[in-house]
Amino acid sequence: MHPDPQATPGARDPRQPGPAGQLPAGPGHIPIQPGYAGPPPPWQPRIGPTGHPLASFGDRFLAYLIDSLILALASFVVACPVMILMFATVLNDGGERNELTGGTIVALVVGYGALFVFQFVFSYLYFVEYQLRSGQTVGKRVMSLRVLPISGRPLDRGALVRRYLVQFVAGGFVPFFGFVDGLWQLWDQPLQQTLHDKAAETVVAKVVQ
Repeated sequence: MHPDPQATPGARDPRQPGPAGQLPAGPGHIPIQPGYAGPPPPWQPRIGPTGHPLASFGDRFLAYLIDSLILALASFVVACPVMILMFATVLNDGGERNELTGGTIVALVVGYGALFVFQFVFSYLYFVEYQLRSGQTVGKRVMSLRVLPISGRPLDRGALVRRYLVQFVAGGFVPFFGFVDGLWQLWDQPLQQTLHDKAAETVVAKVVQ
């Protein structure tokens, strides 16, 4: 067979088969495009030393709000009758003379002091003794959180007392310490601990109820 004299030099004869391994494109053929990477993997919480996922800042904050509401309600129940009694004492003693006797002033100081002590005692019983049973307060139970020692040993009273002293005693007397303590989790790595977590060598984990 003689070559076509009018064929363009270097052009392949369409009647000839293509290179080995290459199929000619038929009518309506759509070339296969390279595949795209799949979606990124879903976010996974960091796993703590106990094997449980660490609690997020949002979950811990909501649990704290629930516990704070319980403390506020308990303080309100106790404070109302005390404040009414103190107010009545002031009216009876100095309502007409616009002055208070020494005994009334002492009674006011004692009343306010008693309320102050009650708040600390109730918070101790709630965050230490009550939480010792399961590592949970009411707020933590609602949010499925639990305090766990880093060592993996059972939670003891000493660890909860250290948490209480740092969170409530230091937080109650040192200006702005409570804010720093609570926000510390946001930049702490790798255990996402607050300062009272570090003092007690504990973490707060997400658990299945």
